[in-house]
Amino acid sequence: MSAEPSAPQPRTGKTARLPRTARRFQLLGAAREVFVAQGYHATAMDEIAERAGVSKPVLYQHFPGKLELYLALLDEQAHSLVSSVRRALASTTDNHTRIARSIAAYFDFVDDPSGAYQLVLESDLRSEPAVRKRVENSFTECANAIAAVIAADTGVGPAEAELLSIGLVGLAETGARWWLVTGGAVEKERAVATMVELAWRGLAGYPRRNADGTDQVPPRYTGEQEG
Repeated sequence: MSAEPSAPQPRTGKTARLPRTARRFQLLGAAREVFVAQGYHATAMDEIAERAGVSKPVLYQHFPGKLELYLALLDEQAHSLVSSVRRALASTTDNHTRIARSIAAYFDFVDDPSGAYQLVLESDLRSEPAVRKRVENSFTECANAIAAVIAADTGVGPAEAELLSIGLVGLAETGARWWLVTGGAVEKERAVATMVELAWRGLAGYPRRNADGTDQVPPRYTGEQEG
């Protein structure tokens, strides 16, 4: 389990000139630390600039305001989660392993010492339309990626594949958040395995589609499991 993020500490001293991309990366890192520690509403741009060791004008050269800075961080973390799920799906053709790796991606996402998962899963700015849209989009992109695999493997219609994928994403996200909030009440690998078996028992009932369009027997998602 990761420890609670500590309160941001000021950094002093003159900061060397950096290329624009490197400076942006540095500013995002400093902002992440402050936002995670204090939340959006309690954070001031002055604190982020101080944390990064730059002047406020330098910070504003890269981000015109606090919301834009927060959205850039949210985009970064949402992309990280979606990419992890897509990699899990593309890493194998064995469907039990696909489910296991996809669910594990959510547990790994929340088990990050930086606490950056909060920006996506526990933002205190959900009332802001731009934030809400990005959070919803990350959920939808993960669900769409899973739905595409389900539809291709089973031959079910798009709507049913989407419904199944939304259920799987909801299970993975809710399970990972419960695990985090309870302080790892169940050992991580065991928690992932429990969620995987819950999902597998339901999805295994869908017949896998052969290349010629016929259904395989025995039912869907059976076969050798990868280690």
